[in-house]
Amino acid sequence: MRSIRPSSTTRGHRNGRRRASSVPAALALVSALALTVTACEGDDPEAGGGANASATAADSDANGGGVKIPDQLKEKLKKHGIDLDEWKNGAWKNWDRSDWLREAQDFVNPIIEDLWDPDRMRDAEEPDQGVDEDDLSDDQGVTDPEPRPVDARAVPPSYHENAATAGKVFFDSPSGTMVCSATVVQDPAHPGKSNMVWTAGHCVHAGEKGGWYRNIAFVPSYNDAGKPAAELENATKEEVAPYGVWWGDWAQTSDQWIEQGGATGGRGASYDFAVIHVTPEKGGTKSLEETVGAALPVDFAAPAVPDVKTLTATGYPAAAPYDGQKLYQCADRPGRLSLDAKQPTMYRIGCSMTGGSSGGGWVAAGSDGKPALISNTSIGPVTAGWLAGPRLGEEAKGVYDAVSGKFAGQ
Repeated sequence: MRSIRPSSTTRGHRNGRRRASSVPAALALVSALALTVTACEGDDPEAGGGANASATAADSDANGGGVKIPDQLKEKLKKHGIDLDEWKNGAWKNWDRSDWLREAQDFVNPIIEDLWDPDRMRDAEEPDQGVDEDDLSDDQGVTDPEPRPVDARAVPPSYHENAATAGKVFFDSPSGTMVCSATVVQDPAHPGKSNMVWTAGHCVHAGEKGGWYRNIAFVPSYNDAGKPAAELENATKEEVAPYGVWWGDWAQTSDQWIEQGGATGGRGASYDFAVIHVTPEKGGTKSLEETVGAALPVDFAAPAVPDVKTLTATGYPAAAPYDGQKLYQCADRPGRLSLDAKQPTMYRIGCSMTGGSSGGGWVAAGSDGKPALISNTSIGPVTAGWLAGPRLGEEAKGVYDAVSGKFAGQ
């Protein structure tokens, strides 16, 4: 089977930049057998992991110049010696182990207005987290043959018209500005008015040896017109984020991801999912679902692999030959992938999407026969060809219900 043996070789960035070879995430990039967590930038800081998941953020100040902080968040900031003005002016870039908040109850995510400008969004990096063949050595004996490659098809613009629930999650990590894909999902506590987004766990938390990422924000229908990268160099914020920037005011992932997830080896991949509750950067009365006009149900009792005839994965792949600026989809009948005999079997499909597509939703006919989100992109080979995502069960439902319940009375 597959052995975990990351290489130190680095790859040039799509804009001609090259990551420093000292970044642990840029590993195993030339091995044809290597796998990559396809969404969050791979960094493996020597920090401890947190317990359960979550983050809080503040609402935007009506004057547009500052950040309005709830009293309880002010207390959190004060407790950790964080000065809000200093934080807004760049103190959030301090990733020292002692300063990187990693426990669930300690995470703060105050809005920094206009931090996510078109340049930062356009230049956000795809992840490079590598593993290789022995990672399947402990499988349950139920891994199906590797699927045939399926070429991703470009979603025709406007994305809002053809994939209204899709978007990008942006965040900052110790390695820089990062990007994932995500999906607007329904909130049972607020029918028709959801502010919930589904993505991968590694798009919000670094896992076993890290903490919570910062400045987490969701942009629905990013680059809605599907413009090429060259035309986005002088784009306005309204062009790249026509439905606004939505900051995470709470995020939750699985205990398993926090305790086991890592930058290499596919660890925790079977539980690599997360839910983010968001609020608009500029304020307003409309929910995210009302703003984009759609939200997907999540099915936690989706059919087993043999009974799923086809599913569609959606995302913004950013590693070559893609550039992260356009939306793509793959449709395929899933097979099974087992990484650990003690953990649930994952779905696996043929798909050419690369890094940056992590967290993107997988949609199929749910248990009631109607379209529903049943998984999200978690891992795939560096050389592309297939993707794998967790099968959502009780743990995922617990995360989803907890986020919904937190805001049920608001």
